[in-house]
Amino acid sequence: MSIKVFVPRDSAALAAGADEVAAAIVSGARKRGVDVELVRNGSRGLFWLEPMVEVATAAGRIAYGPVEAGDVDALFDASFHSGGAHALKLGLTDDIPYLHKQERLTFARMGVTDPLSLADYEAHEGYAGLRRALAMPATEVVQQVLDSGLRGRGGAAFPAGIKWKTVAALQAPQKYVVCNADEGDSGTYSDRMTMEGDPFMLIEGMTIAGVASGATEGYIYIRSEYPHAVATMTQAIAAAEAAGFLGGDILGSGKSFRLHVRKAAGSYVCGEETAMLESLEGKRGIVRAKPPIPAIKGLFGKPTVINNVITFASVPVILAKGPGFYQHYGVGRSRGTLPIQLAGNIKYGGLVEKAFGVTLRELMYDYGGGSASGRPIKAVQVGGPLGAYVPESQWDIPLDYEAYAAVGAVVGHGGIVVHDDTADMARLARYAMEFCAIESCGKCTPCRIGSTRGVEVIDKITADQNRPQQVKLLRDLCDTMVNGSLCAMGNMTPYPVLSALNHYPQDFGIITPDRKAA
Repeated sequence: MSIKVFVPRDSAALAAGADEVAAAIVSGARKRGVDVELVRNGSRGLFWLEPMVEVATAAGRIAYGPVEAGDVDALFDASFHSGGAHALKLGLTDDIPYLHKQERLTFARMGVTDPLSLADYEAHEGYAGLRRALAMPATEVVQQVLDSGLRGRGGAAFPAGIKWKTVAALQAPQKYVVCNADEGDSGTYSDRMTMEGDPFMLIEGMTIAGVASGATEGYIYIRSEYPHAVATMTQAIAAAEAAGFLGGDILGSGKSFRLHVRKAAGSYVCGEETAMLESLEGKRGIVRAKPPIPAIKGLFGKPTVINNVITFASVPVILAKGPGFYQHYGVGRSRGTLPIQLAGNIKYGGLVEKAFGVTLRELMYDYGGGSASGRPIKAVQVGGPLGAYVPESQWDIPLDYEAYAAVGAVVGHGGIVVHDDTADMARLARYAMEFCAIESCGKCTPCRIGSTRGVEVIDKITADQNRPQQVKLLRDLCDTMVNGSLCAMGNMTPYPVLSALNHYPQDFGIITPDRKAA
């Protein structure tokens, strides 16, 4: 009888030697006459345990990790292929506390299935959402997305259903669906994991968007640094089309939708939706002035639904189980779950999918296990390189779009980068301005010039060159960038700068009144 062994094909696992481990398992099984069926699954997101090998047993899947190629012979000697005891044995995968405490809706199949097996996908509730969508009027599909409370997971948090409704209401000879998969924020990898580990989920979500809005063509704009995601999505699209889930007659419904993969231009600003459209059209990726909004005049001047990977990937479960099921999770106007990515100076880095309302303290200590260095955590940047630094006084605020906005922070794409008490916040603030100066598309003056001047002003503050006046100048400059920039690149760069200045003034050499008194 064949024994099923799972070795991840995710980029993180590959970087840790997963291919070598897979080859060693095949070789070891052949040498011992053990009939092994090797499945290259996606990652579960427990990156400190990669490569994490799983074995299917009667009791459930049992995990071992982190496994190196040199461990494989000893694992066979311990009969790991039938769940035998070994120092690397982690027990039943589903019982690992890091996984067990999560609410996995979007990532329910992640690490469970073979990413390129349509049969595996359908066996785990795949395409149930599309089948329901095809059986109801397009207006009802849009209403279900609206009722679910799903908001854009790319950072702006705009209600997805409103975009879809706008495009659906327009008459046009051609409409488009575009997925922004140019995941460039620091500490983020949920888009990559989705494309590499559950590509049919993204395809299904985009197809539902096409059916709902009347769009017949779709594009996935994938970060150029993600070659494995590009390859996996390309193969998955071909498989879906061959099986009738894409093409001129989706599942015999008479509805048409085709998908294309495009490699991104390598520019951070192309993560902004209008710069991405310019790039898709073969032009230089610079921000467009709005209005008109892309929903009305988007790709090639036609009505376009634009969402990011996790937004589209959240749609199939909403259509399969109903908006009420999804609404049940979350707090306030932040409904559903968010795949949160723990990175930086953290002991247990990885992906945690939780309902909105979880706190940073819970994420960093209950899941992340504190800092990797063992030193006290000083600051946490939430929402990418343009997100604010969150001090300890705000670590118990529920992760919620409105609650974070109220304290000048952003949830963004769910990336969390942890810094311990050795971090120099003035240097990190300077880096934010320098990053903006390098990555600015150059179209608007506040972003292009403001970021360059920002670097100079921070240097003067730290060098104590007329510090009080320079601090005032920095705040005025940040105000200009926030209110005068064309897009989030310029108007969000001040978030990390001001949060560092406000919460960690001592790192800038500023002596606060309470420290003076002391």
